[in-house]
Amino acid sequence: MGRSILNTVFLLLASVIAVSLFGAILVPEPPDSTRSSNMTTLPADRAKAPAFPQGFHWINTDRPLRLDQELKGRIVVLDFWTYACINCIHMIPVLEQVEKHYAGLPVVVLGVHSNKFENEGEAEHIRSAVLRYKIKHPVIVDEQHRIWDSFGVNAWPTFIFIDGEGNVVGRFAGERPLEAFTAVIDSLLTEGRRKGTLATNHLRLKSETEKASASGLAFPGKVLADEASNSLYIADSNHNRIVQATLDGAVQHVYGSGQEGLEDGTAGKASFANPQGMALDAQAQKLFVADTDNHAIREIDLKTGEVRTLAGNGTQGNDREGGMIGKKQPLSSPWDVALDGRRLFIAMAGLHQIWAYDRDSGKASNWCGSGMEDILDGPSHRAALAQPSGLSIGGGDLYFVDSESSSLRKADLKNGEVQTILGRGLFVFGDGEGAFPRVLFQHPLGVAVRDQIAYIADTHNHKIKRVDLQKKQVQTILGGREGQPIKEMALYEPGGVSLAGNQLYVADTNNQRIVVLELSSGKARELTLRNWPAQTAASSPASQSTTKER
Repeated sequence: MGRSILNTVFLLLASVIAVSLFGAILVPEPPDSTRSSNMTTLPADRAKAPAFPQGFHWINTDRPLRLDQELKGRIVVLDFWTYACINCIHMIPVLEQVEKHYAGLPVVVLGVHSNKFENEGEAEHIRSAVLRYKIKHPVIVDEQHRIWDSFGVNAWPTFIFIDGEGNVVGRFAGERPLEAFTAVIDSLLTEGRRKGTLATNHLRLKSETEKASASGLAFPGKVLADEASNSLYIADSNHNRIVQATLDGAVQHVYGSGQEGLEDGTAGKASFANPQGMALDAQAQKLFVADTDNHAIREIDLKTGEVRTLAGNGTQGNDREGGMIGKKQPLSSPWDVALDGRRLFIAMAGLHQIWAYDRDSGKASNWCGSGMEDILDGPSHRAALAQPSGLSIGGGDLYFVDSESSSLRKADLKNGEVQTILGRGLFVFGDGEGAFPRVLFQHPLGVAVRDQIAYIADTHNHKIKRVDLQKKQVQTILGGREGQPIKEMALYEPGGVSLAGNQLYVADTNNQRIVVLELSSGKARELTLRNWPAQTAASSPASQSTTKER
């Protein structure tokens, strides 16, 4: 990941090293860097941790926290993250494990949100991300990367440990298991007890409150429309379920109990965890689901309502080749799926690859991408992708949006060879329209292609863009935030798009609704979902405000 404040510098650093070993991308370290990838012993010489700047915005706490006051006597784990980074997302459940493991003890996890994309720098957007990812620990908005700089951080995610006396003990970067944290924290607790420096009072923190949306949805990530069957499938991501409705919004079925989990069975019994992209086999009446936080691909039998797991086992994998059958094959954050006959393509965001699931053999394996996070065209095994998050098939190609390189790309369905259509690098992003190649996107998550026209959910620009692949022109057709509305309706980090006849359906994720755009007239409207089943009514409970003690 990177820093938006240094975009100009990063343009000159197009060959930034992609570090796959620890699941992070590093910016060049200063000569005097003290970064340690593996902490085995606690250092004797420790430097006092820099104070947090005053006046910064805090989330999940009703007051600023200071190392020499509220946090004194507590072991502090600083998490330097940015909310679009897949490696940072992977660490959210690990940090939750840390908090549960040390509940009631003087241990505090504190997020430092240092943005890559410009859009990620706004406190409002970070608060939405905190709610979407159900983060309960306090987060400080690191304006202009001042905290990042003061601690000498150079990678996302980075974790810094501070002892009870306010001294920096050490750090490591990238994805790490719970055991990596407990080894350090246990040693610091033992040391603090021996010295008598640990706090004995509880730190009370109030989490952000999420209210139920009027639509009945909670941060819907993707949407799939099918004109032939008059069906609309919605990934109701934060409710951990799939909603089936008619194209005009009459709810017909809900798949998933709403409880987070990985359980197969009937529609009301089965469980999902933050499902995202979907693909439909209309003839066989099968719906395929990228069950993202379960690191699994699920299949819904639309005739019976039965849900079963095709690949993945609920545990994040690091295998970049694959080839095992069914649940034996671990996956990593599948974000979207696209169907090509008996092949189901998977946007494997967590591995920066595109995989293919063979429906006949049950095998899932890498189809495209070396696993290095970058933007590099060429043969399938050499091409480098960067967090692919949206798929669409058209004209013999698999089109995909690479969110971390802010690009639109395609791979030949015959051989997997990759070609970039729009996009320049991991740290080159922006907002604009007009002629190729000067147009830029900002962390796009969705794409739908038909008749040489690609519709892009330009997520961090809060827009839908129309890309004419023949004329090589890009036009904004919907969206914008407050102060810059395009057409009739503002969007807020839309994550998915799907076509049905003359209508484009949009998962307006942070506005927690579905928007329908008539392509011929350019008129947009919010889709009203109605006729909810009694047990899954629009009044579905949202997250409640909680008070935490540590």
